[in-house]
Amino acid sequence: MTPTPLGRKPWLALLMSLVLPGYGQLYNGELNKAIWIFLGFAFSTIPLGALIAIYLPDSWLVLALALCTLASLALWVYGMADAWAGAKHSANFSPQPWQASGMYLAVLVLCSVFVLPLLYTYVRGHWVEPYRIPSSSMAPGILMGDFLIADKRYNCPGCKHAVQRGDIAIFVYPNDRTMNYIKRIVGLPGDKVQIRGRDLFVNGQSLKRSERVVTNAQGLGDDSAPRTGVEITEGIAGREWRVFWASSDKPAEDSEVTVPPGHVLVLGDQRVLSKDSRAFGTVPLQDVVGRARQLWFSYGLGGVRWERLGQVLQ
Repeated sequence: MTPTPLGRKPWLALLMSLVLPGYGQLYNGELNKAIWIFLGFAFSTIPLGALIAIYLPDSWLVLALALCTLASLALWVYGMADAWAGAKHSANFSPQPWQASGMYLAVLVLCSVFVLPLLYTYVRGHWVEPYRIPSSSMAPGILMGDFLIADKRYNCPGCKHAVQRGDIAIFVYPNDRTMNYIKRIVGLPGDKVQIRGRDLFVNGQSLKRSERVVTNAQGLGDDSAPRTGVEITEGIAGREWRVFWASSDKPAEDSEVTVPPGHVLVLGDQRVLSKDSRAFGTVPLQDVVGRARQLWFSYGLGGVRWERLGQVLQ
């Protein structure tokens, strides 16, 4: 028995493609095209962006991610337009037996509830993960409102990057394992770490390279109030970064810690306001889950911080 030609409704094909790229083509009976549009969208929105963040030179990151986003949006719009046009010229279309409401629902659930979330979860767990910074504890290098990319190929068997002093690490917060924190690793297992005034020593070596007084600096607090203090350039093993000591009537307490085996000691770059290993102790190496690599967006009280887009984190 031959199915009766029913045609396809253009508005419904368009709406289905808006919900899920390729879905409208499935409604139009174009199974092969539906698969390719969906796979193209899924790859360009998640894995391609991750591969760009991992392998392209740092200076290309923002432009490449923008082009990747435009490509995925263009494919989405193309899918909608193609579904509309295909349905509009389908007066003699005869639905196949598999084109039933139950099958459409199954495909929607499979793709939107399982395939895309699982793909996103895998990329975040093994390649890269985006984070938004909610505080200023890592200022002046990382500001509240920065959006960064963390390399997850870090501190794991067979990973490319081993933990080093000076790394900006993402780790599980010891006092609440549902949260991730971001701080700088300054001590590895067995290191003797000392803080004397505003000087940081690792195994007896001072990390201070230079210092300067900073007055009325913006972006160093969790509010709009300017900060005054001392900015110090620290460095070790050829790497340098900036830290900030806010002015305070109460001097910082000297401390000395020998990092236990299997742990690291972490400090915030804003040394007075940061809640770090001085408050919650050293961090197990197994809880270090990523290394902050580069900013891809930044937004503060004054709007978008265009000058920070693409900045490599030191």
